[in-house]
Amino acid sequence: MEEGDSSLSRSRAFYAPLLRAALQDDWKAAEAFIQKNPDCLGAPITKWKGTALHNAASVKRTRFVKELVKRMTPEQLELKNKGNDTALFYAARSEIVTIAEVMVKKNNNLPMISKDRIHSLPLYVAIKTGNRDMVSYLYSVTRIEDLTSKDRIELLKATISTDLYDTAHKILDTDLKLAPHGNKDLLWEPLEMLARKPSEIGSKSQPSVWERWLNSSFRGRFCNKALMRASAHKLVDRLWKQLGDDTYFSSTEVDDEHMMKLLVEATKVGNLEFLIILIHSYPDLAWRSSAEYGSLFHVAIKHRQERVFNLIYELGVAGSNLANICAKENQNMLHLAGQLPSSDRLNIVSGAALQMQRELLWFQEIEKIMPKSYVNKPNSSKTRETPRELFARTHEELQKNGEKWMKDTANSCMLVAALIATVVFPAAFTVPGGNNQETGIPIFLESNWFTLFLVSDTVAMLFSSSSILVFLTILMSRYTENDFLTSLPRKLALGLATLLISIVGMLIAFSAACLLIFKYKTSVPIRIIVAAPAIPISLFVILQYGLWFDIFRSAFYSNRQNQFLFEHKLLDVKAAVCHSLAVHYEFKHVHYEFKHVQGFDVGCTAVKRVVCWAPPPMGFLKMNVDGATFFDQQFL
Repeated sequence: MEEGDSSLSRSRAFYAPLLRAALQDDWKAAEAFIQKNPDCLGAPITKWKGTALHNAASVKRTRFVKELVKRMTPEQLELKNKGNDTALFYAARSEIVTIAEVMVKKNNNLPMISKDRIHSLPLYVAIKTGNRDMVSYLYSVTRIEDLTSKDRIELLKATISTDLYDTAHKILDTDLKLAPHGNKDLLWEPLEMLARKPSEIGSKSQPSVWERWLNSSFRGRFCNKALMRASAHKLVDRLWKQLGDDTYFSSTEVDDEHMMKLLVEATKVGNLEFLIILIHSYPDLAWRSSAEYGSLFHVAIKHRQERVFNLIYELGVAGSNLANICAKENQNMLHLAGQLPSSDRLNIVSGAALQMQRELLWFQEIEKIMPKSYVNKPNSSKTRETPRELFARTHEELQKNGEKWMKDTANSCMLVAALIATVVFPAAFTVPGGNNQETGIPIFLESNWFTLFLVSDTVAMLFSSSSILVFLTILMSRYTENDFLTSLPRKLALGLATLLISIVGMLIAFSAACLLIFKYKTSVPIRIIVAAPAIPISLFVILQYGLWFDIFRSAFYSNRQNQFLFEHKLLDVKAAVCHSLAVHYEFKHVHYEFKHVQGFDVGCTAVKRVVCWAPPPMGFLKMNVDGATFFDQQFL
């Protein structure tokens, strides 16, 4: 071994008692060591050149850190380890605010020592850890204004990744022009991150005073989600306004690649609120398209995002306006509906049969709005398939799995129904208490509990038999596409309903029989036995709630109009224009009148320039108004 290595080994061995004391929070042992070796406070005691303070902070030894800091100089607190990090870096990661407070109180330069390396900045580390209290404290002692725009945007991106939107707003408040005019491209990435967070962006309406009070009083246990979603919505709005200010869009050509990526990312995950913010500001984005993806409606169809697709009805867009827009390989919207989506979108509903039904609903909905000339139009792939051919090929395996899942389910349920029938049938002839030996009449015939027993036993028998017959018809089905659409889901729902009723009837019959036999007994065990049948019924409903919901919704709310997937709402043009003016420009009073001048014109009295949108074929209505009415119509 070389001499240098040997010296280093001896050095680490020499400081081992101090390291052990730091890790075990043994201050007495550490104090004794420090008194003998006062220069050890700034000495590297590990292979990674970390001091005792580095190690104590990393293992969250609050008392140990306090005692060390008392004995250290401000300069010693700035010492860095081999990774070029100070002890405050580990304090920020420890999530214990007291440790960070002790260090910063001794040396208030610590939060900014790593400002040239943003990823080592204590505030950045705390944000990535996601501890709100630590972030709040370090933000208050960090000079954000000393950071570059690029570094502030890195902090902003970190807050978005950990859903700390309140801190994100503080960063924006520090510098309202977060990205200078010549550096606007820096804002695209934070917006793309927000585009991929559909569950975090709610409506812009703020929680009520009562909800905010609950949130502050109980540290976010009740209304934190609502506050966070409203804050995220506001953040998107602020970033989009910075990126899309008039001077930027008028003086530079809008980055089509970034814009399309923003729309695609939001549409893929169904981030409807995000898209609404963008489209409200620039309505023409609804028709933005690319050769690879097509329009945002094409992306919505491919990724089965029905909430985004419903914008077609909200905006009053006709299928013919989008039919000539194609994605790669010349695939129109119906081709995309014919493709099999990713597994995460398929698994929205339980069971392959219900997934197949959902796919058929999507295909039928798109087919309904497409012009007939495009329904049988082949794509430009090697196979040159029509939408129907593509659907049949890509869904062949799903259809087979759906048939297998339906048969397996029917077989299992039919077995249970048969067992119930074999139990309740003989129970009708071997009544509790027996029969009178002379007359053959049941002894408890006059009892109300006997009547309940007989009725519930009969119900169990009839419904279990019905369930067997329903599941038998499922097994005998042809399993065509149309069968998956309505017939099979309804039969499955009916079979499960009759099976559940038969189970309930059998258990009620059991309780009634117990009451007949032990009617003179009122002890606690007897009561428990009588009430026990409620347990399996409750478990069956609770554990299978998701499947029950999917089956009954698919069976009774998915007719030819696809009501449970698609909202067929067309906005009234008059209401659309008035809403656009009133909401997006926050006019208190908007007076409008409609005149038929060469098809369609809009009159509006207002006091500022507005750009108002109306659905095709009207197109964009640009109105420059100064106390008078002005018309300017551009047809798409």
